[in-house]
Amino acid sequence: MKKVISDYGTKFSAICCSIFGHHYLVSKNVTSHIKEYKCVHCAKEVTTDVSGNLSVLTPELQDINNTLQDIYQKRHRATQQVA
Repeated sequence: MKKVISDYGTKFSAICCSIFGHHYLVSKNVTSHIKEYKCVHCAKEVTTDVSGNLSVLTPELQDINNTLQDIYQKRHRATQQVA
């Protein structure tokens, strides 16, 4: 079954988010401390920054998160192989 979202639906979702706040779900685990989130209603994407606060996910931050995830995964693979 296809989801059809009309222009009215997206505007209504954006209004709901502006009134009640966003409903974020984790869309990607970068590390155990840094995650990327996406709003269920308006699809706004945010990530945790160095301080642990939510920041808008810019292409620059997305690049940083991808690089950090690669380094994190390589380090944990090396640690698991040694142990």
